[in-house]
Amino acid sequence: MDLSVLREYLPLYQEAALLTLKLGLLGVLFSAVLGLACAAVQYYRIPVLRAIVSVYIELSRNTPLLIQLFFIYYGLPKIGIRTTPAACGVAGLTFLGGSYMAEAFRSGLEAIPQIQEESALSLGMTKVQTLRYVILPQALTVSLPALVANMIFLLKETSVFSAVSLMDLMFTAKDLIGLYYDTTEALFLLVVFYLLILLPVGILGTVLEKRMRYAGFGT
Repeated sequence: MDLSVLREYLPLYQEAALLTLKLGLLGVLFSAVLGLACAAVQYYRIPVLRAIVSVYIELSRNTPLLIQLFFIYYGLPKIGIRTTPAACGVAGLTFLGGSYMAEAFRSGLEAIPQIQEESALSLGMTKVQTLRYVILPQALTVSLPALVANMIFLLKETSVFSAVSLMDLMFTAKDLIGLYYDTTEALFLLVVFYLLILLPVGILGTVLEKRMRYAGFGT
């Protein structure tokens, strides 16, 4: 392990980590929004839309992110839709993550007793108000472990962004290994920076889960 090489490569990894984290968090945010919308469609059994959501979930969960990125980046331009590598990465992560988030939200929604929704409606609340103020806060608590696991999974999936020429952590590591053959140093920094990104997410998720359970949400 050459410490001088580590110091030399450190700024490159810092820049790549910031890009990885930025695109990863955007993908997680958009996938959570998409997943919640899909879960609501399934929970309320909306005709037609429910079938479309089911097809989307099966398609997304049963195809690799790499294939999805290739389709977006190399396939869509054939019909006139062009994207930048960054936009492609976020779109691919959203498409993949939306299905996993939808299943996590759906399990949380279905865990709430039906009588709570009926009671809220009988008090004059609309379905939207019932979902927002009664069902969703409890469902989020039930879904939190799965949501955190999905978030970590999606952040790790950013490692395939290098396939569309994004200068993320994996691209940086492979580039340095190919140019200078400093395999040990490059892989060591790769592991360190992924840990720096992922460990806080796991710790934060554990803390939030304990606090929400202590507060009595979802019980």
